[in-house]
Amino acid sequence: MALRPANSAPETFMNPLDDVLLVLTHLPDRDAALKLAEAVIEEKVAACVNILGTCISVYRWHGKIENAEEIPLLIKTTGARYAALEAVLRRLHPYELPEIIAVPVAHGLPGYLRWVAEETRVA
Repeated sequence: MALRPANSAPETFMNPLDDVLLVLTHLPDRDAALKLAEAVIEEKVAACVNILGTCISVYRWHGKIENAEEIPLLIKTTGARYAALEAVLRRLHPYELPEIIAVPVAHGLPGYLRWVAEETRVA
């Protein structure tokens, strides 16, 4: 393993078209979550999807307070692929109005961020 000099800058991830995003959504059950996760990977609009454990969501819908068990998904993609990812999510998501929230990744392991960009790049 090569060590960099103490005064050198750390490796950075600089391509603005490949800025990594963390996209959040929730599905009604594990089967729907797995189906959606596999689809976004297959279509190369995401590099990785984490399917988390069941959570309880509390929200107001059509004027009534609701609660539901849901499966959260953490989806890693890039800014360049976000529109395509959103299109797949909207097409396959079973909810009338799915939560689709993209959060920019400000910092991360450069090698991992490069991997996300490579896995979602269209040839």
